[in-house]
Amino acid sequence: MKNALITGKNGFLGSILAKALINGGVSVTGLGRSDVHLPVDISSPFSFPPGSQFDTIVHSAGKAHVVPRTHEEEREFYQVNLEGTKNLCAAIEQLPTKPEAFIFISTVAVYGKDSGERIHEDTPLQGSTPYAKSKILAEEWLQNWADKNNVTLSILRLPLVAGPQPPGNLGAMINGIKTGRYASIGMASSRKSIVWAEDIAGIVPQLAKVGGIYNLTDGYHPSFGELEQAIAGVLGKKPPFKVPMIVAKGLGLLGDMLGSRFPVNSDKIKKITSSLTFDDKRARKSLGWNPTEVLDKVGEMVG
Repeated sequence: MKNALITGKNGFLGSILAKALINGGVSVTGLGRSDVHLPVDISSPFSFPPGSQFDTIVHSAGKAHVVPRTHEEEREFYQVNLEGTKNLCAAIEQLPTKPEAFIFISTVAVYGKDSGERIHEDTPLQGSTPYAKSKILAEEWLQNWADKNNVTLSILRLPLVAGPQPPGNLGAMINGIKTGRYASIGMASSRKSIVWAEDIAGIVPQLAKVGGIYNLTDGYHPSFGELEQAIAGVLGKKPPFKVPMIVAKGLGLLGDMLGSRFPVNSDKIKKITSSLTFDDKRARKSLGWNPTEVLDKVGEMVG
């Protein structure tokens, strides 16, 4: 790998991937709405500048971390995650030399599971949210496109991604514990798959060679309680206040009645208190995946 294009390079994961590849001697070009290299909105058709050449595409741009409230917001998931992928590939087809490899950052949301243990890559894709559906359609479209264009395709189905100052639910947990506005529910024993972002960057060169579909995790799948305790310890805060399960379920029922005005409902309580883990044996066997346990990186994550 010598020349890589990273879409969404200014995003959380994209920036970590770019830094790691640059440190490994790879020439990296970024593409995104606010990128200084190629300021492009992939939701609309575009073309690369003359002379552009990439041997590897890492497609990490996408719409996530938002619960759509309108049909227009739902449509945006498809416009960015599906149509944006098609626009990217159409631009690639105009290049004088096609890339050898295409790495697509997908999500474990495609499985549509709220609970389960060691879910593997051959599990049916039953995700029903606009986010999950748009990623499923993009995966399917890319598999046909890569086959037609003789491009080695890799699809990474990622769970919660951890790194310095993470966004999303993990960032909200850190901020909540820091400000004292976070409550632990029940025994906090449910386990969730999580992966350290820099570990993903480490296998990109191997992915570009072999292709395939892979779940990636840290292999340990920490519990909510373990994450809470570790984060509180690094921050020098007391362990979060515990809400008994019976109280949490009552709050969930109240949320069911009040709707979006209330921060939780029964479905959210069920998701928080159910274990959801994924199997990464395929990556270990094919890619030499040897991940870091995220609990060992909490200091870097919080700092």
